[in-house]
Amino acid sequence: MRDRANWLVWAQFLLLALLVLWPGERMWGAPWVTAVAVVLGVAGVALAGAGIAALGRDLVPWVAPKPGAPLRTAGIYRFTRNPIYLGILVAAAGWVLWRGRVELLVVWLLLAIVLVVKAHAEQRRLIDAYGDEYREYAARTPLILWGRGIR
Repeated sequence: MRDRANWLVWAQFLLLALLVLWPGERMWGAPWVTAVAVVLGVAGVALAGAGIAALGRDLVPWVAPKPGAPLRTAGIYRFTRNPIYLGILVAAAGWVLWRGRVELLVVWLLLAIVLVVKAHAEQRRLIDAYGDEYREYAARTPLILWGRGIR
């Protein structure tokens, strides 16, 4: 699929790889920090997993939706238009907290920017695919955790 916005997919995977592979010893690591990190990690995986499960065979990594796929607005998609991105951000925040590296905060912020930009690019493709049905859904459901409507 040739969509110029698909570079965002590659940027997302590169940043996730940096989060996992960044070397260095932990700079902090109290037991309560580990507990919060685990809670964030589990919550993030659950959110992303719920979004993936709801999409099923219609899940695609690219910016445009799978042709012919129905618009999902129920389940986890009632609360956010991008539960997978929200889950990735929450789980990655837990990972950064657990790893205890300041540099990873910068990588996480870059990941957040890429995912927000990607969500905006996707909503343009979703408008093309679903028209007013998507506009109505967007008016009542946040893009990630904020931003109802089309911007």
